[in-house]
Amino acid sequence: MHENWIEYRREGDHERLGWIVSEGDGFVAIDLLGERRTWPVDWMAAERCLDELGLSYLFEPYEMLTEAGAWVPVRIVNASPSAIEVKSEDYGAIDAPSTAWKLPFPKPAVLRPTAGTQ
Repeated sequence: MHENWIEYRREGDHERLGWIVSEGDGFVAIDLLGERRTWPVDWMAAERCLDELGLSYLFEPYEMLTEAGAWVPVRIVNASPSAIEVKSEDYGAIDAPSTAWKLPFPKPAVLRPTAGTQ
């Protein structure tokens, strides 16, 4: 996260949805994974983008490239400017073994949405 990023919170519950950053003559919406969600647009369009995006993309299935070179299904556990935490997908089984990883912010290329989900 850069110091010129302006935190944007949802009206009502004040949940952080991302950041808005000035770029050229406009503003760019940045999501909680540190990804650009707009080209430079006006301030209201950047806010609208983050409001419409919400948090649902964090609950979608993702996959991560492991050090062994295999893509494994994962779920995002936490996303913050200090790290993105993921765990192996357990498909809801409470007794399934789970592995956790801490990834750098913004989202590295080794983490991607599962094909067909976004």
